[in-house]
Amino acid sequence: VQLQASGGGLVQAGGSLRLSCLASGRAGSRYSMGWFRQAPGKEREFVAAISWSAGITNYADSVKGRFTISRDNAKTTSHLQMNSLKPEDTAVYYCAASTIGSMPPMRGELYRNWGQGTQVTVSS
Repeated sequence: VQLQASGGGLVQAGGSLRLSCLASGRAGSRYSMGWFRQAPGKEREFVAAISWSAGITNYADSVKGRFTISRDNAKTTSHLQMNSLKPEDTAVYYCAASTIGSMPPMRGELYRNWGQGTQVTVSS
């Protein structure tokens, strides 16, 4: 499956952005979708993930209550609604797909397919 992320941009602290990840091609099986981010000089970190059925979600503690991950009925698009953004949310955000297990993974190594990344910049 190929992934295309979009929706990044520049926003002031306290603002909102909505990222989207469009999946295309044939995955061969059901897959969870996740979002990760990487800030300059830092390691990639988990942000949020959602199961194939969209019934199970996982969030990093740093974004709980501010970010919401969702998935459309066709299962081809994942959205990450980001509210109350902070400067420390500044990073390149990547979407990913995993066919491992039924629970949406929080570990990047469990994701096989990755999108190209979209820049999110939050100014103070």
